[in-house]
Amino acid sequence: MDTTTPLRPPRRRPPALLVMVAALCCLALAYGAARTLDRVVDLANLAMVFVLASTLVAFWLPVWASALFTVAGVGLFNWAFVPPRGSFTVDGHQNLLLLGTLLGVSLSIGLLMGRLRQQAALARQRTAEAHQLQHLGDALRAADDPRTMGAALHATLQAMSDDGAALMVLQGERPALDDPTAAWWWGAPDADETPGLWLCLREGRTFGAGTGLHSELPAWYLPVRGPQSDTGTAATWGAAVLRLDPHGDTSDGHGHAQALCDPLGSALHRHHLTRRTEQAQREAQAQSLRSALLAAISHDFRTPLASILGAASALERQSDRLPEARRQALLTQIQDETRALTAMADNTLQLVRLEAGEVELRRDWESLEELVGAVLARVRRRDPQRRVHARLAPDLPLVRVDALLVTQLLENLVDNALKYTDGPVELLARRIEHELQLAVRDRGAGIAPSERERLFQMFQRGADTGTRRGTGLGLAVCRAIAEAHGGVLRVRARGHGGSSFELRLPLPDAPTLAEPAPESTP
Repeated sequence: MDTTTPLRPPRRRPPALLVMVAALCCLALAYGAARTLDRVVDLANLAMVFVLASTLVAFWLPVWASALFTVAGVGLFNWAFVPPRGSFTVDGHQNLLLLGTLLGVSLSIGLLMGRLRQQAALARQRTAEAHQLQHLGDALRAADDPRTMGAALHATLQAMSDDGAALMVLQGERPALDDPTAAWWWGAPDADETPGLWLCLREGRTFGAGTGLHSELPAWYLPVRGPQSDTGTAATWGAAVLRLDPHGDTSDGHGHAQALCDPLGSALHRHHLTRRTEQAQREAQAQSLRSALLAAISHDFRTPLASILGAASALERQSDRLPEARRQALLTQIQDETRALTAMADNTLQLVRLEAGEVELRRDWESLEELVGAVLARVRRRDPQRRVHARLAPDLPLVRVDALLVTQLLENLVDNALKYTDGPVELLARRIEHELQLAVRDRGAGIAPSERERLFQMFQRGADTGTRRGTGLGLAVCRAIAEAHGGVLRVRARGHGGSSFELRLPLPDAPTLAEPAPESTP
């Protein structure tokens, strides 16, 4: 059963004149049947025709029409068939008892049948309402977007009324003034319904026809309320208007309509609580990250700064007395420590931006040859032995990436490999089906399997780092950059020793130059 199963408020009752005409037709049919059986069966059996007719009529006529039919039928039976015929007088106590019994039995049957029909109709109505509530609840639980939830409720309310319904759901907190842009809308309420929806939202009460509050309105206004708090109040997240037939019976049904709106209020309440919880968790994580980064900066930046300060002080105070080789060594020390400090600062700031989601990728179509060439040019200034070699597959496609971030990723991986190995380092680029693989390989001591994932976490370093300095942020930055591009960064052991840090990026279709249109010939 769909949530849009028609479940409508009580429809307009049939006109009394139509009911009376139907009752008269049934009475005429009963009289015709009795006239046919007259003189064939006795009077008591002939009375059963009217009892049967009353029973059949009670199946579909209202109780008052069934009672009217019964009284008219007994009177007609008395006038047409009970001696003396053609009058309403009765001869004999037996005939009088027969008429009384006929009237009593027929009225009892009509009343009982009317009550049974009412109970059956009420049972069907309650069953349909229960199914509707169940399926709406299922639809709300399956949705995680307030607009999807609102659409489910609006479709359900829309099916309840021939004149339709309108729904308003707040996008966030309730505005101080009525602001249409602060809510999502379904059903296009008119100029009179819109203020009513805002009033219903602010008061959090049901009003309209048959509710005892603003009963002159031809509609029901229903608040979308969340669960009650400890103070007994409930937050209202929206309001709905259900248009009614002004000629129909609107005394009942708003309770079920309100029961349909309340699950949406509870679902929206949970949704906003979840979002606020997630926001609080993100803020707590960001604060924790800032605290950890501040601690790392205060600890790890102190050593290179002290080294730079010491070398600069020595040059300032003893420059004239120092031999040329010593001065060059101090200048080299300052340059090396400055580069290391710059790299640590870049990684720290980039990681803060990536973790906070503040980095907007500046993607463009780039050539891998140029990206790898830029990395090699910067790395080889710090690697006079030229241990880094690039191996690029032919006919590599263009890649749509943020060039600055990808070069930082590759440079971090290469610097990391040079730091932990004395042998050659290889930078590999090749295409594997619909992905691009960039790998930095070395022949170092390798990484234990238990440490391979841990190294990509912040402030985590390998067990065998020796006296090598570092903040443990380089690989964390690399993985964050890879994930920002929709890629994957992993490390695996090489067959004859060493490690391979491998980045895989999805390859979208590269742009093609449009062919010029052929010139028209005269």
